[in-house]
Amino acid sequence: MKLDTSHMRYLTADDFKVLQAVEQGSRNHEVVPTQLIHNISGMRSASGTNRSISDLAKLSLVSKLRNSKYDGYRLTYNGYDYLALKSMLNRDTLYSVGTTIGVGKESDIYQVSDRSGESKVLKIHRLGRTSFHTIKNNRDYLRNGQSASWMHLSKLAANKEYQFMTMLYDRNFEVPQPFDNSRHCVLMEHIRGYPMRRLGKHKNLPKLYSDLMCFIVKLANHGLIHCDFNEFNIMIKDEPEGEDDPGYVVIDFPQCISIQHQDAAYYFKRDVDCIRRFFKKKLKYEPQEDATFLDTDGFGDGFKYPHPVFERDIERCDNLDELVKASGFTKKHPGDRDLELAVQSMRDEEYTKERQNEDDSDYEVQNESDYSAYSDSSDISDDELSDSESEGDEENERIIEAISNGVSNLKIDSLGNYILEE
Repeated sequence: MKLDTSHMRYLTADDFKVLQAVEQGSRNHEVVPTQLIHNISGMRSASGTNRSISDLAKLSLVSKLRNSKYDGYRLTYNGYDYLALKSMLNRDTLYSVGTTIGVGKESDIYQVSDRSGESKVLKIHRLGRTSFHTIKNNRDYLRNGQSASWMHLSKLAANKEYQFMTMLYDRNFEVPQPFDNSRHCVLMEHIRGYPMRRLGKHKNLPKLYSDLMCFIVKLANHGLIHCDFNEFNIMIKDEPEGEDDPGYVVIDFPQCISIQHQDAAYYFKRDVDCIRRFFKKKLKYEPQEDATFLDTDGFGDGFKYPHPVFERDIERCDNLDELVKASGFTKKHPGDRDLELAVQSMRDEEYTKERQNEDDSDYEVQNESDYSAYSDSSDISDDELSDSESEGDEENERIIEAISNGVSNLKIDSLGNYILEE
């Protein structure tokens, strides 16, 4: 799904009023009636609303559902992109959109700039894009007769990531500086570097290993566990800034959980094992425990312990999990629960695939763009995107047929979306 901003300059203020009206109406309607769009937009005449709707439909910012019982439209991802970008433009945090940095299973990454020309990174969350083929297996809330818009879940994921990054950056964690958040988009600092999976050699491997292990412990001491801490989500800087700069930055935070989560110890150990496995297989570095050393301020060679252990090394010093309502700390409302299930199931599936691939072959250094670190850990092709979209269309067609025939298993969830109950 490409981001095409070439038409944005030609949209009028009335067009954005109508587009925002469709967004607001989508909270309670799968297809927003035209009359409701007109009422929400506040346009003076219905003819002006219809003209704007026609222009938006030509640009694929809204779409009309075929065989619908009434005249109405729904918001497309392109229209959602335009609304998010318009908000950032109005706040003057974004000025221009450049080239694509990466396309992953959960997000699209773009290089952008502000009015002063400073380069930044725009991450657009697109949950559900590649999970339609396993949606019935991975989403237990759908089996319970519930549903949630992937567009809404993408917005929740972006908001969560922005909250995590803001809290961590303010506490001097090695994360990109977040600048803005609108709907499903997060604007952040552009890090000059490359993903750690491309790392072939390093001037001080023991220090890098110890620093990464200390990051995991420090994060947990502040109440959070990353849950996807691996070579794909760690950037190695081209040029560290000063002696105090550790030379790396950690990205991708929507899936963080609280240390009070029932599976916190498991996910903590999984993060640690990911780093240990990478250093052993790719960099041939595997520190062993040495009882003669007494230093516990780090991990690896020269320190008492080769790696951290959840029960031994975690001692809470902050409550970030409470401040951002991380998974496992408090009981969530349905929207948060849907987001956690959606994100975590994709994480677990990807983690299993990575481990299977590693058993078959060793790590290989690939020629990729330096910006690829911002992308997700697995890329998807245009064919897969089209397959996912076609399956979504088939689901809509079944819903339309159910509406026409009055099928009894057609339900409406709390978000106003039609679902077919198995």
